[in-house]
Amino acid sequence: MQNRNLIIFLVSLFVAGIAVLLVNSYLSGVEKKAEVQAEQQKLSRIAVATQPLQFGDKLTPENVRLQNFPAASVPQGAFHSMEDVLKDGRVALRPLVPGEPILADKVSGTDGRAVLSANLPNGMRAVSVPVSAITGVSGFVRPGDTVDVLLTRQIPGEGARGDDLMTDVILERVQVLAIDQVASEQATEPKVGQTAVLQVNLADAQRLAIASKIGTLSLALRNVETDEEGAVRTVTARDLGQGGYIRRRAIPVRREPQYAQASMPVATAPAGQLAPQPSGPSMTIFRGTESEDYPVGKLGGR
Repeated sequence: MQNRNLIIFLVSLFVAGIAVLLVNSYLSGVEKKAEVQAEQQKLSRIAVATQPLQFGDKLTPENVRLQNFPAASVPQGAFHSMEDVLKDGRVALRPLVPGEPILADKVSGTDGRAVLSANLPNGMRAVSVPVSAITGVSGFVRPGDTVDVLLTRQIPGEGARGDDLMTDVILERVQVLAIDQVASEQATEPKVGQTAVLQVNLADAQRLAIASKIGTLSLALRNVETDEEGAVRTVTARDLGQGGYIRRRAIPVRREPQYAQASMPVATAPAGQLAPQPSGPSMTIFRGTESEDYPVGKLGGR
C-alpha cells in the first residue's frame, strides 16, 4: 500500500514537472515570437499596464507586461524591459488604464515612494487653501478638476462699513491636486473637505497666501475643456440690484399761496391835506411797481 502511494506521488510529480516545462516553453516561444516580430516590423517593446492602476499602486509582473509599439512613436520615458520598470518597487504616481504605456514621469523613482511632489510640473507649486461646504461647491470639487479662485473681502477705506464687500477673481483655470489627503483623480464622489491643494506658479502661491489672510476664498468649478475667459472685474454690493435700497428723498418745502394783499384803504391827498380815513376794508393791486387801492364792500361789491 505504501509502495502504491509512493508510485502515485512520483507520477504526479513527474506530470507536474512536464506541465511546468510545457508552460515555460510556450511562454518562451510566445516571447521569442514577439521579439522576432518586433525586429522584423521595426517595433519596439515597451512596458504597459495590464490592469487599472491608481496613485500609490505598486508595479508587479501581474499588472505590467511588455508590448510591441511602433519604434517611431515610442513616447519619451518608456521602459523597454521588465527589470527596469519593476526596479526597487516602483509605484504609480498617476492613474493608468490597461494598455497605457508606463512612462518615467508616471511612476516613482528607485525609492518606491508615492509623493505628491512627483506630480508637479517644472516651476509649479502645490498650495493648500481652506474650503468648506459653501466655498468648496458642496464637495463637488475633486482632484483633477479645474477651478477659478474668488476672494471676498471688505472694501478698503475709512468710510466703508462692515457690510460693504467686494469680490475679485484672483486666479483662473487652476488645477486641483487634492482635497484633504485624497489625491486620486478616480475619487469622483462628492465629499466636503477642509483644504484644497491647488497647482500654481510661485507668484500665484504668494497671492493665495496673502488672500487667505485678508478675506474669504471661494472655488468656482468650471469645465476643464472651456478656454473662455470672461471680463474679470470687481463686484460689489451695488451690483446686486437696486430693489433693496431705500434712497433718501428730498422733502418739499410747503409754501403758503400768494394772495392779494388786503389792507386798510390808503388814500392819497393833495399836499398839505390829510388823507381821508378808510371807511372799510380795501384791496391793494400791484401792477409792476405801481399800486392802487380799491375798497372792498360786502359780497365783493364796491
